[in-house]
Amino acid sequence: MHLPRTPEPEELMDEAEQARAYAEADFSDANERFLELFDLLHPEPFDGTAVDLGCGPADIPLRFARRHPGARIDAVDGAPAMLALAGQALEQAGLEARIRLHCHHLPATALPRGAYDAVLSNSLLHHLKDPGDLWRTLRHCAAPGAAVLVMDLLRPPSTAALDALVREYAADAPEVLRRDFRASLHAAYTPEEVQAQLEQAGLYHLKVEQVSDRHLAVRGFLP
Repeated sequence: MHLPRTPEPEELMDEAEQARAYAEADFSDANERFLELFDLLHPEPFDGTAVDLGCGPADIPLRFARRHPGARIDAVDGAPAMLALAGQALEQAGLEARIRLHCHHLPATALPRGAYDAVLSNSLLHHLKDPGDLWRTLRHCAAPGAAVLVMDLLRPPSTAALDALVREYAADAPEVLRRDFRASLHAAYTPEEVQAQLEQAGLYHLKVEQVSDRHLAVRGFLP
């Protein structure tokens, strides 16, 4: 059993204060876990073109680019305030030539069809009003045989478990981040719910599993 799902308010993280608090927060453990999961999926160096859906301040694209020097990345987000911070981070890292920023809302049909050798997304799914928008975008933009890694929060089984996660991972965070983390845990899906989404989208080659005390991941290759 899990808590009933409570969708988040329909708002992008586009207030400058909120975006900056998010960008300055330490998500390094979760983001490194994301990259480790990609390495397990794709052990050899990646030298193709990847897209990161919901890139936020671009920490994962930056880490991915450093880890895979031959990669090119399109980083997509719907919040201009986040993309402004991402642009600053790319400039500081000197990686503007390899990471391109795009402002799109999902489903992002403006992205090129079948263009990406890897589709990445971290902590976006639970924000979407319609989770199918993510899977439709993935099907639209992924190349045949593309590697797919989607990681997101996992809804806890109880209020007590949720409170424990907030204490464990956000006790010292600014109030705006504690509030957002709590809301995100309430809005997150279970592996069973995500599996049903994949089946509805016809993405039978992808598998979902719990990968930490607060995360699930969808991994695999498209046919």
